Amino acid sequence: MLPHQRRDEILELLRDDGSAKVVNLAKIFKVTEVTIRQDLEKLEKEGLVVREHGGVYLKNVDDYVRSFSLAHQENMDKKEAIAKKCLEFIDPGDTIILDSGSTTSEIAKKIKGTKRDLTVITNAVNIALILGAEPGIELILTGGDFKPPTLSLTGQKAADFFYGLNVQKLFLATAGISLKSGLTYPGISDLVVKKAMIDAANVTYLVADSTKIGKTAFASLGALSLIDYIITDSGIEEKDKKLFRDHEIELIIA
Repeated sequence: MLPHQRRDEILELLRDDGSAKVVNLAKIFKVTEVTIRQDLEKLEKEGLVVREHGGVYLKNVDDYVRSFSLAHQENMDKKEAIAKKCLEFIDPGDTIILDSGSTTSEIAKKIKGTKRDLTVITNAVNIALILGAEPGIELILTGGDFKPPTLSLTGQKAADFFYGLNVQKLFLATAGISLKSGLTYPGISDLVVKKAMIDAANVTYLVADSTKIGKTAFASLGALSLIDYIITDSGIEEKDKKLFRDHEIELIIA
């Protein structure tokens, strides 16, 4: 991996986790701590991060928490269309899992005021606030370690919550999706949570806007066979439609 590629990956990880230790970054990227410090120094000079003793954190990360806004707010028109389509697959009496993320947050907004008699389990604090006081919605929030940029709870404690559960449907987020790399994410802390969600659900819907198709993030959760359906927007290219269908992956277009 070239230095500028590594720095991009580090920044994407920080946009997901909020902070990181130098020693952990060195292990993740298989380079020396000196190399990581040089990367962080350059990112700090560019005004993107703030270094501290032994670690680094995303600049202005506290703003996300105070405003309860998510770090990733791109392609919101596509995400809103996907969320609207998802409502067609949510029935009264369902127990569903809403993963953390901007697209799943849009699903929560669409559920509000339109769906009743639902149990919603989530690891997203902002989704809990959207649906927590909604009549007819039983909201269950997992435990776990708090990640400011994604307003989510993660790690082994969050994963442990799902063990032994049996729910009808999961609406799963992703950072990148490709036939070669499968489902990918910027950091590794969420992988155990997402795998536990998949294991707990009878049906898994991957919600991913078309810009994420063909994109690969740092950490792989596994092959596309982990999911049952992909719900994406009309911006998907014909070649990608064909690839998914050729590999017998169910595609739903909003």
